[in-house]
Amino acid sequence: MSNYKLDKNDPVLITGAGGFIGGHLVSNLRDQGYTRIRAVDRKPLEEWYQHFPEVESLTLDVSLLDDCRKATKDTVNIFNLAADMGGMGFIENNKALCMLSVLTSTHMLMAAREVGATRFFYSSSACVYAAGKQTDANVTALKEADAYPAMPEDGYGWEKLFSERMAHHFMEDFGIQTRVARYHNVYGPWGTYDGGREKAPAAICRKIIQSQLSKTNEIEIWGDGEQTRSFMYIDDCVRGTKAILESDILYPINLGSSELVTINQLVSTVETIANVKVKRNYKLDAPKGVRGRNSDNTLILKEMDWEPSVRLIDGMAKTYAWIYDQMTGANSEKRSKTFVS
Repeated sequence: MSNYKLDKNDPVLITGAGGFIGGHLVSNLRDQGYTRIRAVDRKPLEEWYQHFPEVESLTLDVSLLDDCRKATKDTVNIFNLAADMGGMGFIENNKALCMLSVLTSTHMLMAAREVGATRFFYSSSACVYAAGKQTDANVTALKEADAYPAMPEDGYGWEKLFSERMAHHFMEDFGIQTRVARYHNVYGPWGTYDGGREKAPAAICRKIIQSQLSKTNEIEIWGDGEQTRSFMYIDDCVRGTKAILESDILYPINLGSSELVTINQLVSTVETIANVKVKRNYKLDAPKGVRGRNSDNTLILKEMDWEPSVRLIDGMAKTYAWIYDQMTGANSEKRSKTFVS
């Protein structure tokens, strides 16, 4: 393991800080006493999921080099989480927009090199994995080497794979210490649950809550529900992200749960949490992604003696409760008013 540790008094930058994972990372660093956090997102501050008065929060578009230079000024450690992405419906219908995130990846690396940043974390995705290895619901868990020969998710996956390579070559050619994690389906509270960019865990929670509130007791499921995935709770994602930045792992590494479930099992989990049963209407022509995907955690266990371990039932219970509160106004009027100020 590495001897490198984040210093709580060193400047740290989080891009995409107004988003789901970025907001949780900022919150975690703040709670642990980091004193010089710079949070950056292109959304207006009132649209951020979480923000804090004692954190320097800037509205900048890091697809632009000049804004990257403003964001990275005087920083030491950088977490580059900014990307244009969403759930499978968004990814399959917005390939060009997803690929434009390469501007963010490129310009952030250029600015990090200019400022002499010590460490640079890049958030990649399991969408980099070759589609041919994900055609069976009874999938063999994906090892890091399975990204090559390359045939990733069209659009989003290609951008992520290219940006991984670019981060690696910036380390080779310019000495900037880059670290890359391949996220597998991150979920939890304080995230998108409607509007088209939400992922399956939040979408299923929303649909079941809607079915209760409308008293229809039925939901729509994309595909036949037998496609398989693993889902990582946000607390595991934040812990792993920080540990990988501090590590000596020079190659992209999986960061995901190995608890494989079908979408039907995910629905059943939420039914258990909500204490309801719903009728399932299957939309077979809807975007559904690969047939099966799971994270092989052999490497992260070897390198870090740890893997994401929050059980799906436990993480989904917290996620469901938060979304229910947002939809019913139990704790706040709207998501956009749930930030900390």
